[in-house]
Amino acid sequence: MAVKAVMMTPGSGGSTDHPTFHQLVAELDIPVRLYDFEYRRQGKKSSGRADRLIPELAVAAGTTAKELGIDLEELAIGGRSMGGRVCSMAVAGGLVTAGLVLLSYPLHPPGKPENLRVGHWPHISCPTLLVSGPRDPFGSEAEFDEHVDSLGGPAKKVWLDSGNHDPRNAAQRGAIVAAVSAWVAEI
Repeated sequence: MAVKAVMMTPGSGGSTDHPTFHQLVAELDIPVRLYDFEYRRQGKKSSGRADRLIPELAVAAGTTAKELGIDLEELAIGGRSMGGRVCSMAVAGGLVTAGLVLLSYPLHPPGKPENLRVGHWPHISCPTLLVSGPRDPFGSEAEFDEHVDSLGGPAKKVWLDSGNHDPRNAAQRGAIVAAVSAWVAEI
């Protein structure tokens, strides 16, 4: 089933006001909906544990699909950093979607490569897109290469030419939009 829309969520300290999200909304050929978690809408800086956001995300994905008049299986979900991690945990826990878009996935906390966040990856059966920069302290290209095969479904990894955890320039954001656009067309 083709992807008919994408829902994106921000990183832990961020919001959907991120320039990358605005560019995705403007340039993707399908609808892109942005979702800020309740803790951010309340002005809080942290959610605590990421797994506490899974029920909220599942409701938001269902509501988004309904508002767009599509099945949940036609909606790809994802996000930047923690937002993508929450989406991946929701899918691993049984949320059925067309695919996952993981931008700057936090493979591990900075400086703590032993604290991997991939234990749930084998339970992800949908197509997954991973996009990161070469200076991301949350996971290097070699670290991702070591673990990407543990994903239960097909995965595509796009490594940007430059950038760290937060894409700060138009060229990096353009590369992200191009990667998402190509991936959506492929699956």
